[in-house]
Amino acid sequence: MSDSKSYKLPFVLLSFLLIVCFLGNISLGSVYIPIPDVFKGLFGSIANESWSYIILNYRLPKALTAILVGSGLGISGLLMQTLFRNPLAGPFVLGISSGASLGVAIIILGAGVSGGFLTGMLISKWSLVVAASLGSFLVLLAVLAVSSKVRDTMAILIIGLMFGSITSAVVSVLSYFSSAQKLQQYIFWGFGSLGNLSWRELAIFFIIYIFGILLSILSIKALNTLLLGENYAKSLGLNMKRSRLIIILATSFLAGTITAFAGPIAFIGLAIPHLTRQIFTTANHKVLLPAVFLFGGILMLICDSIAQLPNSDYTLPINAITSIIGAPVVIWLLVRKRKMVF
Repeated sequence: MSDSKSYKLPFVLLSFLLIVCFLGNISLGSVYIPIPDVFKGLFGSIANESWSYIILNYRLPKALTAILVGSGLGISGLLMQTLFRNPLAGPFVLGISSGASLGVAIIILGAGVSGGFLTGMLISKWSLVVAASLGSFLVLLAVLAVSSKVRDTMAILIIGLMFGSITSAVVSVLSYFSSAQKLQQYIFWGFGSLGNLSWRELAIFFIIYIFGILLSILSIKALNTLLLGENYAKSLGLNMKRSRLIIILATSFLAGTITAFAGPIAFIGLAIPHLTRQIFTTANHKVLLPAVFLFGGILMLICDSIAQLPNSDYTLPINAITSIIGAPVVIWLLVRKRKMVF
């Protein structure tokens, strides 16, 4: 029996749970909207105009963003854990998130250091998206340039971490010379947010996301081969440089775009692949990839629903909620010392 057939029931259950969490996420918030009215609002037949506006212009884009962010980070983490054969590797080990944070820091914190020269750029929220994208892209180019000269995959991991340290150091210097107001603005960006995207921004996000997903699907065969070890994979005819490049690009498109549009979201990319392996006890990425997609979307919707503090006007930082859930999972995995599938 093939993997896809043996795991048919878990896939059906996870798909059903994703739909339930999706509807629940739209229903919950400062204003509670009953599930039947959510259905009516999604199909444009609800009588309450204010509820219709809330659903179509705020909660629906936010719920879709949560699915894209959770699934994208989960798949990125899976790719990095397999590539580096390291259970603690996440989507940001290559310094992509740090590069995005540096780009945003230059716009926000650099405005104070430059005497207000960059302040005018802050009028448009697109400036932060562009700055984060450029920052992550430049770090990606640097990592790719170095990876073309290095044969050892673990060396790329160390180099990525070093790029992350360099960018973090520059952010620290900018923070030291920045005003309290600018520093607070940068900290708020670092909290992450799923509810700030318009339909136009979400469409651009989705296009880049799909490109990263397609590259991930193209890497399935290479990922399964890499589980046998690099030397054995080479003996099977796997082009390591090409495969490594595609995997890194897929991770960069997913993790870099998510950071640019939603901010740095912690622990989801690290925890989701491990949680998925607890249910789908297989190393086959043809099974793991769609399973991580579903699991990532479900967990992110749950985290966002908790962050909304239903029936309250307050909203907790999404990054705090994902860390509260993700960190204990990682600790639990280390304490159990369960043998990972690598």
